Amino acid sequence: MSAALPRPVERLIEAFSRLPGIGPKTASRLAYHLLRGPEGESRELAQALEAVRQGTVFCSQCFNITARETDPCAICQDDGRLAGILCVVEEPLDVLAFERTGRYSGRYHVLHGALSPVEGIGPDDLRIRELLKRVSDEGIQELILAMNPTLEGEATTMYLKGLLAGNPVRLTRLARGLPAGGDLEYADSRTLSEALQGRQEF
Repeated sequence: MSAALPRPVERLIEAFSRLPGIGPKTASRLAYHLLRGPEGESRELAQALEAVRQGTVFCSQCFNITARETDPCAICQDDGRLAGILCVVEEPLDVLAFERTGRYSGRYHVLHGALSPVEGIGPDDLRIRELLKRVSDEGIQELILAMNPTLEGEATTMYLKGLLAGNPVRLTRLARGLPAGGDLEYADSRTLSEALQGRQEF
């Protein structure tokens, strides 16, 4: 960083740069926006960041994000959801994408990532052990493996399929209406609904 930058500004730009999808230029623009904006705006952002760390946890059953005082999460506690179907997704944002469709009434399991040897992410870094335990303990009848249509998502899907070989649980995957290389969180509700309805047996 330039010597012309005060250290607090430099630290803020570095912090923004570590966020996904934020490059150095965008990080600088965000930092200068906060510096020029009303003092209350930056204070509100700081309070929101603190609140999200203090007020949320991962659900002890599905590992989606939930309020600290609501564990298990509202979806896991909902008796109206189909308990025998689990939709396995990579990230909490994928749960939001499915919920927006209004077409899925089962429950979820969030892995918190996908297998990626290049990035050093292996099976022990994901919530795979917990998934296998749920399959045996909860009498799951169908697992919808709804990974992103990427190399990492495909590798994770095939790994889970191998782990569950011989298990009576029905394995399905989303139909291929989703674009290869895309992320579920960016899919529109109609595309995701059709992919869910057209899921296929392995």
